[in-house]
Amino acid sequence: MVKVKVFVTLKESVLDPQGKAVSNALHSLGYEEIADVRIGKYMELMIEPAGRDVEAVVREACEKLLANPVIEEFRYELEEAAVR
Repeated sequence: MVKVKVFVTLKESVLDPQGKAVSNALHSLGYEEIADVRIGKYMELMIEPAGRDVEAVVREACEKLLANPVIEEFRYELEEAAVR
């Protein structure tokens, strides 16, 4: 079993109104040293390798469903999952 951590974020060129709202709220609370906030998504997938390359499965899932390739980019990390 492989645990995959998927991180999806808006492309740098895409405006992030939610991140801007959080940034403004942090500044109003006195956190002026925080220069910028970008909001994204985090997902954990548990994958049972069944003859297919795990990385190929993850890339395909991200490109088809988990991320919008027009406005988002993704990265992922693989780790062995503890068997329960």
